[in-house]
Amino acid sequence: MRAKILQVFFVSLFLCFGIFSAVAQGRNRTYEAYVKQYADEAIRQMSRYNIPASITMAQALVETGAGASTLASVHNNHFGIKCHRSWTGKRTYRTDDAPDECFRSYSHSRESYEDHSRFLLQPRYRSLFDLRRDDYRGWATGLQRCGYATNRGYANLLIKMVEVYELYALDRERYPSWFNKSYPGTTAKAAQETKQKAQSGLKHEAYFSYGLLYIVAKAGDTFDSLAEEFDISASRLARYNDAPTDFPLEKGDVVYLEKKNSRSVSKYTRHVVRVGDSMHSISQRYGIRLKNLYKLNDKDGEYIPQEGDVLRLRLQRRI
Repeated sequence: MRAKILQVFFVSLFLCFGIFSAVAQGRNRTYEAYVKQYADEAIRQMSRYNIPASITMAQALVETGAGASTLASVHNNHFGIKCHRSWTGKRTYRTDDAPDECFRSYSHSRESYEDHSRFLLQPRYRSLFDLRRDDYRGWATGLQRCGYATNRGYANLLIKMVEVYELYALDRERYPSWFNKSYPGTTAKAAQETKQKAQSGLKHEAYFSYGLLYIVAKAGDTFDSLAEEFDISASRLARYNDAPTDFPLEKGDVVYLEKKNSRSVSKYTRHVVRVGDSMHSISQRYGIRLKNLYKLNDKDGEYIPQEGDVLRLRLQRRI
């Protein structure tokens, strides 16, 4: 395959920095159950307020521990929203940043989801609505920058939730692939879209960096369409990129056409985490297999990279 592509394409020796995130960690059954229970409500809120269902669900998972918190289980508050001056409804008091802080209390979980959507309509978050509805990375980063939470790793935590539990599927009004049910007609519709996007011949230029062949995704690309173009199975292509096969590729994303390296090239020894980074986006940035990036840094699947963290990309030789 590699020789075939090299013969067809002009191989450029420059580095492209397009990044995307995906999942390699296992899922928690309690979190899965929560997603199944509230997926329809998150999609309903998206239809009404244009807030990504993936972000709504990720915030609920983070704020409640998948519904396990007393605030959620007793008071139906799934987003940790405090009373503020405008709140005239029921309330409860809990220790958070300070003792006995006032939190909103609801009669039903649906009220909490509705109030969360309206809460994000305030001027403080107005800039988020300039983003696309499926731009969960932009929304996650924006929520942190707008001050929704004080946690420095809040955006990266939301991104990880979206990717681990495939919540991006909700933004397309579909269920994640691990659900045992699907929306009527969705599978047929997706198959038809893929067929319409089928490409004749090779339409992507291949590049060579880190000793790896890769292409840069275009708008509308999927692993299925790229697999057909390059005569590689979609599952193998997704595996090369540590991604599920239904992961939504963005224009500018790097897609590797072969197995990534176990460590970075010698030029890159460390990475300083920025807001919006995930372990997978970093692994894509440097062409390192995700499991190796975790191993190099003695981290497990629970680790959330926070802004300012320094990660090793290769082991330094001892002199």
